Amino acid sequence: MKTIFTILVLFGGAVSLFGQNNEVIVLDEVILADVRLRQFSDGIKTLTLNDSVARRNSGTFTDNLRFNTNLYFKEYGYGMTSTVAFRGTGASQTAVVWNGININSQMSGQTDFNTLLSQSVNEVVVRSGGGSTQYGTGAIGGSVHLNSVLKFEEHTSHNVNMGYGAFDTRSLFYNTSLGNTKSAFKIGVGYFGSENDYKYLGTERSNENGAFDNTAIDLSYGLVLGKTNIIQAYHQSFLGDRNFSSTLTAPSNDRYRDYNSRSLLEWVNFGSKTVQRVKAAHLYERYRYYPNNAVEDFSTGKASTALFNYDLKYRFKKVVINGISEFQYIDAEGSSIRSENRQILTGMLLVRHIPSEKFRYGVNLRKDWVSGYDSPLLFSANGSYDITKAYTVSFQASKNFRIPTFNDLYWQGAGAGGNSDLVPETALQGELGQSLRFKNVLFQLNGYYIATKDLIQWRPDLAGVWTPVNVNETEQFGFELESQWNKKMTWAQVSVNGAYAFTKSLDAETGNQLLYVPLHTARANIALVKGKWTTYYQTLYNGEVFTTTDNKQTLSDYVIGNWGLEYELPKFLDMTVTAACKINNIANVEYQNIAFRPMPNRNLHFQLNFNF
Repeated sequence: MKTIFTILVLFGGAVSLFGQNNEVIVLDEVILADVRLRQFSDGIKTLTLNDSVARRNSGTFTDNLRFNTNLYFKEYGYGMTSTVAFRGTGASQTAVVWNGININSQMSGQTDFNTLLSQSVNEVVVRSGGGSTQYGTGAIGGSVHLNSVLKFEEHTSHNVNMGYGAFDTRSLFYNTSLGNTKSAFKIGVGYFGSENDYKYLGTERSNENGAFDNTAIDLSYGLVLGKTNIIQAYHQSFLGDRNFSSTLTAPSNDRYRDYNSRSLLEWVNFGSKTVQRVKAAHLYERYRYYPNNAVEDFSTGKASTALFNYDLKYRFKKVVINGISEFQYIDAEGSSIRSENRQILTGMLLVRHIPSEKFRYGVNLRKDWVSGYDSPLLFSANGSYDITKAYTVSFQASKNFRIPTFNDLYWQGAGAGGNSDLVPETALQGELGQSLRFKNVLFQLNGYYIATKDLIQWRPDLAGVWTPVNVNETEQFGFELESQWNKKMTWAQVSVNGAYAFTKSLDAETGNQLLYVPLHTARANIALVKGKWTTYYQTLYNGEVFTTTDNKQTLSDYVIGNWGLEYELPKFLDMTVTAACKINNIANVEYQNIAFRPMPNRNLHFQLNFNF
């Protein structure tokens, strides 16, 4: 602890000395903990989900992303473990980034999206393509960014969202934001739970042992010190308690409890041409698995990460140069994994150049020194060019990698075992895009190719014991087409958006499509606003997927849709109140996105939203 304190004092002194006599610059560049996402993504496809999208979500974070992005989720029953496939890659190849920090589990290398509550997140951004040069191991297919944005302006706002629906589903969220030109504060508290006992369509059975209760809290605070310094602190905690649902073929009475916490302290110093940042963060994850929820007997695992980051950015005319050094110390242990630790030292160099009003590009380099591994030098290049005011072309190319997780290396559970001889995955990828934008219309088309070497897969041996191995190359290629249209007419405000994705994800040795990667997906959303009334419809098509490596068994495709209606009630005590109802799976479609795990039938959900 004394060493850590000394490092922070030295960094703080360096920041203070460096920042003397500099002029104040625009705060937008320094109040964002994940400013790299904004400044070093020229030509990279990003999608930001706005507040109205989050407000209309009456379910899980998985629901929110499934109907509004091209991400494909494998959900082991509603509210259960939910992992993502990004452009045909696996869950461990998608980075989840909280305020600029990769928060994928150090145990599994994945993020369970049902352990995130979307209503407590201020901003959600989906970034397509490889991002290992900026966001580290796991960012091969893409990344999902969860950001807390502080506002240093005079304001006071409160929001309460209450919901109740079928299957005894309950939600309650409270968010407040307070601030002035010197300080800013935000707090968000959320609860989402359900008995989750929906009917299995086409059978006489219901979803058994599927109840869950999730609670989260988010805190953010910022303080302006003088003319050139800002201190910001962020914290997020999640506590989940859920049973694991039975399937069509097997009963279940197990239970899973998990706790995750993230804390970040940041000191920003800025001048006319330079910005310095010092970050200190602590990440903690812990789970308890109960094979029988009636007995207090469990297996457990936990991991703790300490992170220190120094960031210096220099702006010279049309060039921005950003140098970053980072150190991580990770410690993990559990019932089925021996106690292990890992140290990672990282150096990054990011360069952005704007040679003209039409052309922007960036070049990034990254080198990691990981205990036990010889990590490669990573690179990326990206850019965009405005051919006309309406037509833009873009490109990106990158080399990415992923380190084996603690579970991959050291797992010692029954019927499975880790492999300490694994080597990291490496991937090369390229992407070309073009967008056409008019006053009310946007069309965007992106094509990509990813080649992965030494892919880590868990496979059974001759004795039936599952173990991870490095397998032959895989390749993913395809394209994504998206469109948006917004129009204010005399009778209503109309908003329409849609997307289609074609995804080939192949085992290079066999030529077979990888498991649970749909060849075709599509989505569409339409919203109409007339006075105090809003109605919307969202629909999703998920193509057929293969459930065996020989591509002989499949899971059927499906189309599901949700319809919602909102009404803004007359103001009461300066409070804006919106009442909403939503019918999920309105056509009562029988569907699964994991074999033998049916998803909910038609169900109704009500919400009241208070703003004051």
